[in-house]
Amino acid sequence: MIINEMDLSDAVIVKSGRLKSVVWNDFDRVRKGEIYIAICRHCKKRLSGSSASGTSHLRNHLIRCRRRSGSTNGVAQYFVRGKKKEGRVEVTNVDNGHEERKDEVLSVVDVRYEHEHIREDGDVAVVSAGLDQRRSRFDLARMIILHGYPLTMVEDVGFRVFIRNLQPLFELVAFERVESDCMEIYAKEKHKIFEALDKLPGKISISVDVWSGSDDSDEFLCLVAHYIDETWELKKRVLNFFMVDPSHSGEMLAEVIITCLMEWDIDRKLFSMASSHSPPFGENVANKIRDRLSQNKFLYCNGKLFDVSCAVNVINQMAQDSLQTCCDTINRIRESIRYVKSSESIHERFNQWTVETGAESEKNLCIDDSTRWDTTFTMLEIALERKSAFSLMEEGEPDSVSCPSDLEWERLETIVGFLKVFVEVTSAFTKSNGLTANMYFPEVCDIHLRLIEWSKNPDDFISSLAVNMRKKFDDFWDKNNLVLAIATILDPRFKMKLVEYYYPLFYDVSSSELVEDISECIKALYNEHSVGSLLASSDQSLDWQNHHHHHSNGVVHVKEPDDRLIEFDRYINNTTTTPGQDSKSELEKYLEEPLFPRNSDFDILNWWKVHTPRYPILSMMARNVLAVPMSNLSSEEDAFETCRRRRVSETWCSLRPSTVQALMCAQDWIRSELESS
Repeated sequence: MIINEMDLSDAVIVKSGRLKSVVWNDFDRVRKGEIYIAICRHCKKRLSGSSASGTSHLRNHLIRCRRRSGSTNGVAQYFVRGKKKEGRVEVTNVDNGHEERKDEVLSVVDVRYEHEHIREDGDVAVVSAGLDQRRSRFDLARMIILHGYPLTMVEDVGFRVFIRNLQPLFELVAFERVESDCMEIYAKEKHKIFEALDKLPGKISISVDVWSGSDDSDEFLCLVAHYIDETWELKKRVLNFFMVDPSHSGEMLAEVIITCLMEWDIDRKLFSMASSHSPPFGENVANKIRDRLSQNKFLYCNGKLFDVSCAVNVINQMAQDSLQTCCDTINRIRESIRYVKSSESIHERFNQWTVETGAESEKNLCIDDSTRWDTTFTMLEIALERKSAFSLMEEGEPDSVSCPSDLEWERLETIVGFLKVFVEVTSAFTKSNGLTANMYFPEVCDIHLRLIEWSKNPDDFISSLAVNMRKKFDDFWDKNNLVLAIATILDPRFKMKLVEYYYPLFYDVSSSELVEDISECIKALYNEHSVGSLLASSDQSLDWQNHHHHHSNGVVHVKEPDDRLIEFDRYINNTTTTPGQDSKSELEKYLEEPLFPRNSDFDILNWWKVHTPRYPILSMMARNVLAVPMSNLSSEEDAFETCRRRRVSETWCSLRPSTVQALMCAQDWIRSELESS
């Protein structure tokens, strides 16, 4: 039976000297049969009065009950507990009207510095029994880092008043203090990233992007690590964010980047590097870094797979080239739309022309944002649906608007077709931050085929535009097709088949030779991983043997004669096939097996995680290749910007370069941690 519904007409009031808690000053304890009940003297609510239930629930009820009755006097006595701390904390008592009583101070002692979550009747209340100054200070610093707030906000009058009224006990900090706290957070988070990179089972790829300051006078290089961790999750972490002098030579910038890699101790673990190749980061910077690492034999395939570039960049360039060729036509359409939207009467007349020509559409006319080319595509696509209505408007009001000619409309329609493909592919490339390298090959190949087709257009204007776009694309393709092909071969849904399908369409009779080149490259890459895997296994075996040559007291055994044959054992491991063992390599077995069925929710990283025991060497190769960053964009919003450089906020840009780096890196690390939690 529920306590509140229980008949207490025959209940007996219990008086006991054992009830020492102060809460019993506000409760009557009664007994009905074997059940003990506590009845609040203020609101008559019934709660368990059993000694086994304790008194916490009674104390919590009194805090709420007193609040409902409009009184806060004496509340502290119900939650002050714990060991006595030195000193006293004075809390100004505040009534429900939020008027501070300056003449009345509530002394609170023995307060435990923690937040206790109290549940009653399904509700959650938080009673703050104290304040951890250091924790609160670092919470403030993390908030500033996470949301990009100016560090000077801690000295703003409004912020200080807000904090003082919210928590009078919090000691307000100055700019220097919060800057120091941010640097401490950066140092701790950096150590965590360093340890994560140190224990990675595979290689790391990096991307380098150029950022601008708030007024374009400053330039920054952002160095980002891309890798697949031990749980087969694709990760991306900012490593460095430093100011550069645009006048510095490529060799100087290359040295700076190599120094950063060495400080992180990942120069030996590098697989590839993606860069924008925009000033000041020219192509020679990537070449110099590759040459340096190749000299030390750190790179696979003699560095053939090292230098890659962002796939979205080339699409962005081709889209802007398309728009530039017909900028006059686009301007006239833009002005015509502005005219239509200038008054309700004009808009009404345009709607009538739309009905007359049968050009109705569910989409409304819009004006583009000049900083985003995808909005220009949308504006033109909608305008094309109403081109006949625009023609009638020009006939009716020739002095007001100047619309494109029929030929211009026709060419614009073809160009909008180009842009539609570019928008779709760009959206596919930026739909997720965790896009692995295998996802790019089919989309890039589709653009390749379309450019070949567009170049054959009978209109010289269109074919010339397509040829110019194709030159930019070919530069990208020649540099990246090997990495793209290997990544798609490591996709069990495609393997060699997708390469064998597309290459004849691109190269006709010479395709077989190019496919063979790709096949030889992936075999070489596999063999290098195989040698590395065997050496690692031998080294582990050697470490085990060395470990067992020592007594527990640290005295070293004399080497046994067989120890001289360790190198021979390594040779046998590399050259001998176990009797009955299949002589085919993992790569050969993988390529000969049927394709994995294609489906929309296929997770390639999970596939390789599951198949690692079967393909230990090939899975290591897949781990390295699939992490190659074929796009270094952080969001779809960045992908369509006509000015591709990202900017550091004005408030952060004015800080010391070391502080800017700490804030930018720590912000990325904290956000990544929150997203993965």
